[in-house]
Amino acid sequence: MKPIELLAPAGNLEKAKIAVLYGADAVYVGGKQFSLRSRASNFSLSEIDELVKFAAAHDAHVHVTVNMLPHEEDLEGLDTYLKDLDDIGIRAIIAASPYVMSRAKALGCRFEVHVSTQHSTTNTSAIRFWKEQGMDRAVLARECGMDQIRSMTAADVLPVEVFIHGGMCISYSGRCVLSNHMTLRDANRGGCAQSCRWKYHLMDGNKELSDPERLFSMSSKDLQAVDEIEAFMKMGVASLKIEGRMKSAYYLATIVSAYRHLIDEIMKNGTASEALIAKTKTEIAKAENRMTGPGFYQGIPGCDVQLYQDHDETVTQEYVAYVIDCELEQHRATIQVKNKFYKEEAFEIFGPSLYSTEGKMLKILDEDGNELTMCNRPMQVVHIRWEGPLEKNAMIRKKENRQ
Repeated sequence: MKPIELLAPAGNLEKAKIAVLYGADAVYVGGKQFSLRSRASNFSLSEIDELVKFAAAHDAHVHVTVNMLPHEEDLEGLDTYLKDLDDIGIRAIIAASPYVMSRAKALGCRFEVHVSTQHSTTNTSAIRFWKEQGMDRAVLARECGMDQIRSMTAADVLPVEVFIHGGMCISYSGRCVLSNHMTLRDANRGGCAQSCRWKYHLMDGNKELSDPERLFSMSSKDLQAVDEIEAFMKMGVASLKIEGRMKSAYYLATIVSAYRHLIDEIMKNGTASEALIAKTKTEIAKAENRMTGPGFYQGIPGCDVQLYQDHDETVTQEYVAYVIDCELEQHRATIQVKNKFYKEEAFEIFGPSLYSTEGKMLKILDEDGNELTMCNRPMQVVHIRWEGPLEKNAMIRKKENRQ
C-alpha cells in the first residue's frame, strides 16, 4: 500500500496546530476571502503563513479553500489573493469555480488545484475532464459508493480524495438552495443556514403526514467510515478527508488521533483487526455529539441509516484539561481547565504520540499553591501531580463517556 494523506479541517490557527500535532498529514483552512464556512473564524494571510511554517516543521502541509461560487461582485482581488497564497507556500487550493481554477493555472501558481466536492465528481469521465483542464486532484462526491470509487481509482487518471468523517449534505454537496430560499443566505457563498436541520410539518394539502410530537427533518447523520479505511488504502485513494471546520479542538484531536492510529496500524500490519476497528469506533464516540452512519459507502442508505430525526445534540463535557507543559520524571504537569472535574474522578489521557490510556490525578495546586479537590473555572491554569503517562499538548478527559 502507498502512504495515504490524512486531511483534517481547522476553523482557526489553534485548531489547525492541534490537528497537525495529533497526526494530520495536511490541514485545510479557509481564508478571509473566497471561502465558504463564513461562521468559521477563517485565516488572515499572516495566519496562513504562520500555519504553513508550523506545518512544515511537522512534515505536514496546508490546503486553502477558495471554494466560493463567486458572483460578479465577489471577484475583486482574486489574482492578488492567489499570488499571495502562492508566495506563502501552501500545498493546494480547493476550488469550486472553474474561473478560480483557471486563474490559478494562468498565473503560474506553484500550488496544486483540487476540484471541490461541490462539483459532484462521480465518474472517471468527469475526472478525465478535470485532468484536461490541468487540475491536480478531484475531491469525489460524498454520494459515491465503494465500487464506484474503486473504478475511479483503478483508472488512475488523477489522485482522488474521499470524505471519511463529519457532516453530510442532504443534497448533492453544494447544490442545495433551501438556505437561499428560506433565509436569503447563499450556501455557495458561505452563508448556509442549515435549513435541512430544521423541524418541519410535512403536509399533503391540509393533511399533516408528520407526527406533531416528532416533526420531520431532512438532516443527515454524520459520516463515519472506520470500516472502509482499509479498502480505501488498498484501492489507492490519495487522501482521506475529515469534515468539520466548525468543530472544537478537542473534537479534532480525538478524531484525527483515532484515524491516525488506525491508518498507521493498517500500514504496519496490512490489515485492520476487528479489535482495532472496535477500538477506533469507541475512541471516536468520545467526541461525537450527533449520530453517525456509513453514508453511501455500504449502499444507498434508507431513512433509518441516513436521516437524523431526533436532534439530541449535547455539549460533551468529558474533556476536562489541556496539558500546557509537563515534567515527565517528576510526574508534574501544568494544565488549563476546560470543564468541571474532581480530583478523585477516573481519567484518561491522550496526546500527539500518546494513544488513550488511563491516568490518576494525585494532587491539584492553584497558582498560589493552594491545594484543590475540584476545578470548575474554565481556562484556569493549575498544577497537578499525575500518575500515568504524560505528554505536552495532551488532553485529559473523564474516563466515563457516552458510548
